Amino acid sequence: MKLSARIAAPAAALVLAGLTATACAPQTSGSGAGTDEKSGTLRVWLFQEVGNKPKAKVVDAAVAAFEKSHEGAEVEVEYIPVDTRAQRIKAAFNDPKSAPDLIEYGNTDTAGYVKDGGLADISKEFAAWDEAKDTDPTAKQSVTVGGQVYGAPLFVGVRALYYRTDVFEELGIRPPKSMDELAATARKVHKAKPELYGLAVGGAYTYGAMPFIWAHGGELAKETGVTYTSAVNSEKARAGIEAYTSLFGDDNCPAAKCAAMGGNATVTAFASGKAAMAIGGDFSHAAVEAGTVKDAYAVVPLPGVEKGSIAPAFAGGNNIGVLRSTSHRTLAIDLMKSLTGKKTQAAMFDAMGFLPTYTDVRAEVAEKEPFVGPFVATLGAGAEFVPASPAWGQIDASLVLPTMFQEIVSGRKDVATASDDAAKKMDAAFADAG
Repeated sequence: MKLSARIAAPAAALVLAGLTATACAPQTSGSGAGTDEKSGTLRVWLFQEVGNKPKAKVVDAAVAAFEKSHEGAEVEVEYIPVDTRAQRIKAAFNDPKSAPDLIEYGNTDTAGYVKDGGLADISKEFAAWDEAKDTDPTAKQSVTVGGQVYGAPLFVGVRALYYRTDVFEELGIRPPKSMDELAATARKVHKAKPELYGLAVGGAYTYGAMPFIWAHGGELAKETGVTYTSAVNSEKARAGIEAYTSLFGDDNCPAAKCAAMGGNATVTAFASGKAAMAIGGDFSHAAVEAGTVKDAYAVVPLPGVEKGSIAPAFAGGNNIGVLRSTSHRTLAIDLMKSLTGKKTQAAMFDAMGFLPTYTDVRAEVAEKEPFVGPFVATLGAGAEFVPASPAWGQIDASLVLPTMFQEIVSGRKDVATASDDAAKKMDAAFADAG
């Protein structure tokens, strides 16, 4: 294995809130189209994590196994910053000769990268891959556009409800079993302990708000033929929006403080002892463990509308894709399998805490690490995903949903007006995307 001399400087850790790239590159046939060399150097771009050494060690092992079984093939790995990935990948799509053979990408980027003509369709190879049969359906959905597969899932991340065990014990309350109980519990805690947010919520926390929409039977958008139509202004979606935005107020999380908060801010509030509850991911575990609430918290699935149910969560995560421009298609797909296979995902969980995308491997790690249990249960109850449209990148980057939430909690607009306005913006983005 050759490690590129152009290793990127460490960047911010990947936050599994659904990465989005708004760059658009023209369709390209790729310099490697029609060729399939069986030897040579394969170049791979992976995301640089904060504390990247454990990830790199797992990758090194996967690459070594690949090289051992593929005589004449060498692999060059480069770790690129997450915050500049859009520019790097756009440039690669525009200049296939300098492009890598494989890339890691956020799973909300799939549709956009397919539209750009950058990712190879590997549907046949994925279907024939024995390990792929155990892939979580939602994870597979994240690499699927128009019924075709454009990569392999690397890991998945979901959110659940973190709560303070010491506060709950002191007040004699139990974890909520429904969304109504969640709101009531949040207000009860804040009334008893005004210095705490009952439940930390954020007007800019899109992926923390989505479960409320889905739990009430709403959708972000409906697929209509080859495109999508916004559904955030449907009756059921509005009920979920109302449930989420009702948590902003002086009786729980004041809008003046919480309207601008995003996911990281709500988790930080919890980890620093300023909130009794927060919606956080399996990927938030390390941050909470490093906070002042260590040893005084637990996690349960975010409850749904019906008592005892689990609210659907957004299934974030990353994938590995083969570029259309590769001149080593067969080797690249084999390397993709090595980097995303069961053995590698199990090792990546041990090294980085990333949840495996295989249902059997995920069950194994849940037995080994109890903290994973609520997140596995959430996935098992049925996770959701964003529309598989290249428009989603623009919708997310232009803050359509956060703007809607913030307009409501600030009192500038009611739910109906704000959701109608958001729907118009989403529909315009879907129309532009084609």
